[in-house]
Amino acid sequence: MALSHTLSRSLALSAAALVLASCSLAPKYKRPTAPVAEAYPHADTMSSGTGTTTAAATLRQTLSAQTLGGDLRLNRILALALENNRDLHITALNVERVRALYRIQRAATLPSLAATGDATRRQTPAALSPSGTRSIDSTYQAGLTLPAYELDFFGRVASLREAALQQYLASEEAHHSAHIALISAVSRQYFGLLAADEQLALAQQTLDAAERSYALNRQSFEAGVASELDLRTAEAQREAVRASVAQLEQSRDLAHNALVLLVGSPLPATLPAPGSLATQQLIDNLPAGLPSELLTRRPDIRAAEHSLRAANANIGVARAAFFPAVRLTAFGGSASPELSDLFEGASKAWTFAPNIALPLFAGGANRAQLDAAKLANRIEVANYEKTIQNAFREVADALAIAKSIDIQIDAQTARVTAATRRYELSEARHKAGVDSYLTVLLAQQELFTAQQQLVTARLSRLNNLVSLYAALGGGWDDTSETAAQTTARLTAKH
Repeated sequence: MALSHTLSRSLALSAAALVLASCSLAPKYKRPTAPVAEAYPHADTMSSGTGTTTAAATLRQTLSAQTLGGDLRLNRILALALENNRDLHITALNVERVRALYRIQRAATLPSLAATGDATRRQTPAALSPSGTRSIDSTYQAGLTLPAYELDFFGRVASLREAALQQYLASEEAHHSAHIALISAVSRQYFGLLAADEQLALAQQTLDAAERSYALNRQSFEAGVASELDLRTAEAQREAVRASVAQLEQSRDLAHNALVLLVGSPLPATLPAPGSLATQQLIDNLPAGLPSELLTRRPDIRAAEHSLRAANANIGVARAAFFPAVRLTAFGGSASPELSDLFEGASKAWTFAPNIALPLFAGGANRAQLDAAKLANRIEVANYEKTIQNAFREVADALAIAKSIDIQIDAQTARVTAATRRYELSEARHKAGVDSYLTVLLAQQELFTAQQQLVTARLSRLNNLVSLYAALGGGWDDTSETAAQTTARLTAKH
């Protein structure tokens, strides 16, 4: 009964300490004002024509998807990348590691009990013995021990726990950022591979035409109809295009290798056939929303804010160092000079040892730690503001490109049509003997350039949609949870 009473009293004191531990010296957190404009430039470029509330809901629903659309092959490749990419796997493991660190810090706020057993044998010299003779004493004890438990009167332990929690949440957001970055990188690389295939096909068509022109000029030269100048001009054009084909084949292979690396595994042969750049049905009507919505949507901004909250909590830790630290140590069990009597009724023993440490002189270390914590907080404020500004610029840049990219594609399409007709006319005039082969050569070069640049413009449009999608925080489900749900999730046992 004595042991039970002692432990009950110790636990009661610990519980009271938990109640008193509500005092925190950390400054009250206040989110810094976003250093950006209230609206994006060119925000009407991607407007959906719906009301603000409806547009915001549409944006959130759209951005929660894993892809921007695209063909079936891209969607299958994205699924493989999310499953196999090593960088994403590393960030997921890091989240679990930081979660474990948080659970360690959270455990420090609760008292702990340990079953202990000690055996001590001590010799006392005659000069120090009350009896004047050398003596040998033994002490045996066993029981339950409450190790030094800090009564968190000034919130030091609570602030440490809060800092650990915010660091964990920041690591989660870093994982979300990696998720978005992977979806964006795979999509861009896939579109780049499609562009390489299309440019290679165009180059091969141009090479076939150059081969035919060279053969015709050679026949004409051998028949004495064409000059050697025309023959060598056709030959030079053929070799130039052949070099372009080889270069584009190299670019295509490199693009494929880069995509395989991002996916984390070889691309299965059973994947659906790819579509063309022109047939990719991406979501191109994203309402940009407001910069204030970006603060709660983009994981990198949320991560920066969690880091700021952690720095804010660390100020509370540094301030608590100026105040007394109170710790409790307790023991309840049995103690006896003889091991055989250790568990006899008369051997019951208990110890209750509170300890208080009041900092008097630390050589300025506590003040320096507080200054360092405040400076770290200011650094995190600057990082948070910089992250917001960078996010704002990424959205604004994507909107600016979206404003003109369709005009560029229309112009390039018209240019290809005109260049095609010019090439047909120049070939006909050359065969009729009206123009020299140089006219055909120039027309062929113009057509090839126009076709390549049209592919590049289409690729730019798709890449810009991917950039806007990522800049707005797309690619992951940001369904919010309450503080209680977060705590329950973090403390759940594996």
